[in-house]
Amino acid sequence: MLQENRLFPIESTARGIARSLYETVRSLPIVSPHGHTDPRWFAENAPFPDPAQLFVVPDHYVFRMLCSQGIPLTALGVPRVDGGPTETDGRKIWRLFAENFHLFRGTPSRLWVEQSFADVFGLTKRFSAETADEFYDHIQDCLARPEFRPRALFERFGIEVIATTESPLDDLKWHEMIRRSGWTGRVVTAYRPDPVVDPEFEGFRSNIERFGELAGTDATTWKGYLEAHRIRRAFFKSYGATSSDHGHATARTEDLPQADAAALFEKALAGRCTPQEADAFRGHMLTEMARMSLEDGLILQIHPGSWRNHSAGVMAMHGRDKGFDIPTRTDYVRALKPLLDAVGMRPELTVILFTLDETSYSRELAPLAGAYPALKLGPAWWFFDSAEGMRRFRELTTETAGFYNTVGFNDDTRAFCSIPARHDVARRVDCAYLATLVATGRLDEDEAFEVAHDLAYKLAKTAYRL
Repeated sequence: MLQENRLFPIESTARGIARSLYETVRSLPIVSPHGHTDPRWFAENAPFPDPAQLFVVPDHYVFRMLCSQGIPLTALGVPRVDGGPTETDGRKIWRLFAENFHLFRGTPSRLWVEQSFADVFGLTKRFSAETADEFYDHIQDCLARPEFRPRALFERFGIEVIATTESPLDDLKWHEMIRRSGWTGRVVTAYRPDPVVDPEFEGFRSNIERFGELAGTDATTWKGYLEAHRIRRAFFKSYGATSSDHGHATARTEDLPQADAAALFEKALAGRCTPQEADAFRGHMLTEMARMSLEDGLILQIHPGSWRNHSAGVMAMHGRDKGFDIPTRTDYVRALKPLLDAVGMRPELTVILFTLDETSYSRELAPLAGAYPALKLGPAWWFFDSAEGMRRFRELTTETAGFYNTVGFNDDTRAFCSIPARHDVARRVDCAYLATLVATGRLDEDEAFEVAHDLAYKLAKTAYRL
């Protein structure tokens, strides 16, 4: 059973303030400016196949925990890249999930799943092996009804706008189908150019050739390659994109002379880059993307610090983004200096920095964002998308960067039904933090109500130009 005062302070005065703040923001529309929901859901508006396909198969928070206890991803229905056998019986997957739900005790995943069960499907019993079939049958019955189709849930969840994330090689056909359908739900895309800016991405040269075909230019020349980015960015903007998104292993940036950048591009196309040269090319392209953002207005998001697809075996069998992206140490002060020297003082540019290295919050990120006009701090992300992680983020960044060099909250999820729960957790945690500031005399109560609204809604909408 969900506790009404969950995540609020224990001390009664601060708890009362937090509760009052929360009541003013709990029902605000959801602005989801960065995530990985499938636009096909909203384009086709078909029923979700079964509970396992809704809660388990797309959610790497869920299946990575089960995998950590020795349960194969194939047993959880995670597809194989070679089309080989994987479990397709939703009820079997669901029972396995339920039998092992105790593994999620104390985790944010449990909060999200239980709140989704309660708020979306009206299920308030404890989820377990004993209740698995009851939950499965009830959710399956719900999914067959029109009010549980993707568009209806989108509207019920109070989503004002949601951004998906697509490669420049994507034709955006699902976004086109949404547009042609006449449905008024706002689903926009975001430009994620990793396959064509990372020389270590599989099939890099063929990706570049396809990139050029889509852009109608020869992308195998340096000049044509940059022009292809401009053309594809404009195409993405025509489908509502307000941001680009970059998932590099490091925060390294470079601002190379154009002749040097062109020579490095040639080496990348030939497959002759060393790991250091590949990182330098990625770093230079961040600066090129920032300059393009000055031209076309797209927000630049940098998501560094993850050793992506750490397990070679899982990568070979299941492909990218299957729960094996692991945080690493990240240097921002030195790594970002070339980009900041080039464009960091331009207030018309917005660069949103994320981190998986919490040690950098107070030492590097908050001081950088507290000085450079172009920089904003993204919220606690991924492994720190938890009540504790969000609280640490506020404690470690507010004293130097304040609230208004941050950008609110984004859910960054593939698990559609968890979106309201994730935003609710963020709103509760922020209200708890603000209540503590009020109770300890560091913020006036009327100011706290204004900040609570900004953190829940306004900052994300403003920062992402939505």
